[in-house]
Amino acid sequence: MMRIAVANQKGGVGKTTTAINLATALAAVGRRVLLIDFDPQGNASTGLGVAHDARDVSSYELVTGGCTLIESAVPTNIPKLDIVPAKPDLSGAEVELVGADRRVYRLDEALNQAPLGRWDVCLIDCPPSLGLLTVNALVSAHAVIVPLQCEFFALEGLSQLLQTVERVRGRFNAGLSILGVALTMYDRRNRLSEAVAQDVRSVLGDVVFQTVIPRNVRLSEAPSHGLPALIYDHRCPGSEAYMALARELIGRLPAPAKAA
Repeated sequence: MMRIAVANQKGGVGKTTTAINLATALAAVGRRVLLIDFDPQGNASTGLGVAHDARDVSSYELVTGGCTLIESAVPTNIPKLDIVPAKPDLSGAEVELVGADRRVYRLDEALNQAPLGRWDVCLIDCPPSLGLLTVNALVSAHAVIVPLQCEFFALEGLSQLLQTVERVRGRFNAGLSILGVALTMYDRRNRLSEAVAQDVRSVLGDVVFQTVIPRNVRLSEAPSHGLPALIYDHRCPGSEAYMALARELIGRLPAPAKAA
């Protein structure tokens, strides 16, 4: 199972929107997908229609040892897409795990319980911070996707995240790589968006996905209906962009293992 953390310590950059729409797109082309909602706000769970009263078992129990991966994963309304939902209790895990043994490996050890062939891809929607939850996600992941908003402070925030990735790679997870940087909230009417995009591409080159996600009201509306934008309005510019991004992502992924 390929594990991909979707991470950016800055909030409001389209991280969760990217996670749920890429998960939906991958499921739509036949990949068996598991989405881990690892943000105490639980927005990925809401965006996939998982009600709060249906989150009895969540990513909190998963990392604190209260349940297994199979017990916490629930199906969504999208075929081939399962989710481990999140609830506010997860914020307490940061404190509870500080003194725990192997505290940075909790998610990794939980994901190691996945039955062989159950899922092809696991996407982990990280919280908007560089705390213990995000470190757990990076330690457990094979690669990272970084959604990056096309705004002035983008490169500064990206630098901090890349430093964290390097530290995790050096101490805990030597195989961790940057799968790609996805430019989000691009406004073609704003010269700053184009300037930021050019700056990011000049620094990171081919690591940056060619597809750019535009600002689009339908992307913002979709979560309130408990649907990914790809289901809510598959013809809107935002959905079309995420489908194109998914095609690029698939081109960077290893071929899925055949089901047993």
